[in-house]
Amino acid sequence: MATVLSAPEKIHPSLWRGAQLARARGTVVDTGYPSLSEQLPGGGWPVSALIELLTQQPGVGEMRMLAPALAAGKAPVAMIQPPADPVIAGLSYVGIPADRLLLLRAKTMSDQLWAAEQVLRAGTCSAVLLWHQHVHADWLRRLHLSARTGNALLFMVRPLTCAQDASPAELRIAVRPDESGAAIRIIKRKGPTFEGELSIELWPSAALGSQRSKARRPARPATPQREAAVGRAAVIANAVAVDAVHLRSD
Repeated sequence: MATVLSAPEKIHPSLWRGAQLARARGTVVDTGYPSLSEQLPGGGWPVSALIELLTQQPGVGEMRMLAPALAAGKAPVAMIQPPADPVIAGLSYVGIPADRLLLLRAKTMSDQLWAAEQVLRAGTCSAVLLWHQHVHADWLRRLHLSARTGNALLFMVRPLTCAQDASPAELRIAVRPDESGAAIRIIKRKGPTFEGELSIELWPSAALGSQRSKARRPARPATPQREAAVGRAAVIANAVAVDAVHLRSD
């Protein structure tokens, strides 16, 4: 009996002790950031589950944080109603080429959520990203159930003010910018309460697009090698514009 109580997952995979991280219900995708992965059940983003990213505003580092997981997939990535148009060069640089992008626009909330539901059920995408300001609890439940029928990552980006709302999401993470890249607070996970914040260094560094960092940089004569480096940096800076949510304003 003592062995069973110390390892309740032996009774059923969905059971775990409150002081330990739960085992992943299914497949997970590595986040690409070891310090973040070790704080998540199963060691990564859960597949076939609703994941919420809560931000003060779009473009605070959420796309760079997701880039390693999105790049790891082979199937298309569906972006539904992003706040701005994707920057193709930036996404390609971090491993998400244009031929893997599926951009869906819908004017109404019901159309946007319906589109996400259909993409999930079709099972043709490796990840679905949906941006939304206000969403009813019943739609969150429908998305949660739709995610379980497929084999894709599902990320919903919502305002940080929604953190106090009830949600069926399996994982809820607050993201805000800091000097190293992003400060992460895990609001909900299957396991013990996460205390404090986790700072992760995002790549590419947003400093490449910072006017302040450019002002401090001393001028140097141009060389072929430096011109090539500047060209590479320009691609990265393009990727991190507007966080490099890799999104460009209209």
